[in-house]
Amino acid sequence: MNYTYNRLLSNVPIDEADARTRDALKEQGFGVLTEIDVKETMKKKIGAEMDGYRILGACNPNMAHKAIGLEPRIGAMLPCNVILRAVDGGTELSAIDPVASMAAIDNADLHAVAADVRDMLKKAIDLA
Repeated sequence: MNYTYNRLLSNVPIDEADARTRDALKEQGFGVLTEIDVKETMKKKIGAEMDGYRILGACNPNMAHKAIGLEPRIGAMLPCNVILRAVDGGTELSAIDPVASMAAIDNADLHAVAADVRDMLKKAIDLA
């Protein structure tokens, strides 16, 4: 089972991809709650060199509220992460598939919310 939805932004540097991704997420009702510059963190913490890699923790408040109402402990799996990874030829975007991440939870109503969130994240990645 795939657990991410992926798209390559050909010849797009990571900073430009970041701005485009944030705009596309906003269009779909998501805000970025957390951001981690993994490249910088690895350099600072363990001296490791790596290509650009960022994690954006995206949240759509309406959908999060629905999910928490259906499954109060679901917050352990929020927000929805979107990664930006510098690769040869551009930047790869990957968004978590909420349906895959919620598969272990026996709650059909939650799965329906997860499917809606997946569709919104896909649209955002396609728009970026």
